Amino acid sequence: MADVAVIYGSASDDSVMQGACDILDEFSVAYERSVMSAHRQPDETADFARNASLRGIKVIIAGAGLSAALPGVIAAHTILPVIGVPVGGGPLNGVDALYSIVQMPKGIPVATVGISNAKNAALLAVQILALSDEVLSEKLKAFRSKPKS
Repeated sequence: MADVAVIYGSASDDSVMQGACDILDEFSVAYERSVMSAHRQPDETADFARNASLRGIKVIIAGAGLSAALPGVIAAHTILPVIGVPVGGGPLNGVDALYSIVQMPKGIPVATVGISNAKNAALLAVQILALSDEVLSEKLKAFRSKPKS
């Protein structure tokens, strides 16, 4: 059973969101991955969010570019933590996506990482999961103690 859902609005976002999957793999965190559009599949997206916790999901990482509606739509339909990844591209190189995700209305928070920084989104998901998982907490401490390049 997956603890994390990694979703993104377009198959073209796959290379960015692979960074999240790489980190989750490194920590042996089970995840599911799918492409889902808040605009083209609004009902399926809402159903996904409403039912995620029933499938054992504890954290959702949602990547989106341009108008970046996906993280907010997901957050509007679940109480699970949602981490938004603004995907770079388009005429504003991801700044529009960053603003769309970070400026959620009061009452519907979405944690947000830097543009195309899916690795940090996964690390935040690991931190959340580590609050109730001592083994994962120790792995995270060891990861943090390694020099970064």
